Amino acid sequence: MVRLSVAQLLPALNGGGVERGTLEIAEELVRRGHRSVVISAGGRLVPELLQAGSEHLAWPLGAKSPLVPRWVRPLRRWLAEQRIDILHARSRLPAWIAWLAWRRMDPATRPRFVTTVHGLYSVSRYSAIMTRGERVIAVSDTVRAYLRCHYPELPTERVQVIQRGVDPVDFPYGYRPTPDWLADWYRHYPQLRDVPILTLPGRLSRLKGHEEFIELIARLRVAGRPVHGLIVGGPEPRRQAYADALRENVRSRGLAGIVLFTGHRADMREIYAVSTLVLSLSAKPESFGRTVLEALSLGRPVVAYAYGGVGEILDRLYPAGRVSPGDEETLLARVAGLLDAPAPVPAEPAFPLRRMLDETLALYAALHRSPRAPV
Repeated sequence: MVRLSVAQLLPALNGGGVERGTLEIAEELVRRGHRSVVISAGGRLVPELLQAGSEHLAWPLGAKSPLVPRWVRPLRRWLAEQRIDILHARSRLPAWIAWLAWRRMDPATRPRFVTTVHGLYSVSRYSAIMTRGERVIAVSDTVRAYLRCHYPELPTERVQVIQRGVDPVDFPYGYRPTPDWLADWYRHYPQLRDVPILTLPGRLSRLKGHEEFIELIARLRVAGRPVHGLIVGGPEPRRQAYADALRENVRSRGLAGIVLFTGHRADMREIYAVSTLVLSLSAKPESFGRTVLEALSLGRPVVAYAYGGVGEILDRLYPAGRVSPGDEETLLARVAGLLDAPAPVPAEPAFPLRRMLDETLALYAALHRSPRAPV
């Protein structure tokens, strides 16, 4: 086996699907005897990364600042000195810095360049950097279709769909939290004992459908259903005003103590497990839909706007949870119906993490062995 040195680049390591996928690949690289380095501005997941055997370089390559191009030369020098084999960019601004550094290196010895398109970005020259990889990973069929539509000059043979995955060991079907966790949970949220719980996971962003979720809870309560709502996620940087407006919306509608804001949580498995239904109400199609897959892996029903990657997951795993985007009347009826008569979630995993890990590392190895060609 050839030992590879792989550097993954992203803005920060605070949480989210991109960050979790980065850590999963990093851990697998170390497990197989490769060298793993992650370059980011840091964040709450750095200790976990280091504990699993990876290295971390604290460079803010994703900082939206006119000074960020100054990292191009240090990165180029570092890549050469460290003899990095694979340079994998997972976000647009770090990808620009990576590409500007990489393109001036000796083509015979520079790393092989990989990008992952994690989102359905706005179509622009800025976003087009994600098509510059020698291999471009699309995280879903939805993303591949987006690339074909908006970047037809990207050769199809450079694009590979590698869908995100969930480890059934981490999210086992039928999982129940420990008594200690439950006791602590009900100490904090005693009103959630023995009531239907609807959960909306995701950062506090205008795109995640929080207003529709609050409206849904209000209408279900008016209809005599004793549901409670959980909004699980922290505010985005510089978006505290939106988080405050959501809380005021809840208070003004008399839902204080009914719709609860938990902030960022590291125990999503347990929260999914105590939820009656998990929802995904994004205003725009998601590129994949990791939270939907995690909840379904545990056997928890999901109701979601069925487009993008979320629609792909529901089509394969839980069509009973499909709702046309923005159709609040059908959303209300679908949630009420599943509260009355839950449709069971199939136990067979359709998107295993192992497949994502194997396919990504196989791509690294194949690219490392392949002849070099200009991009």
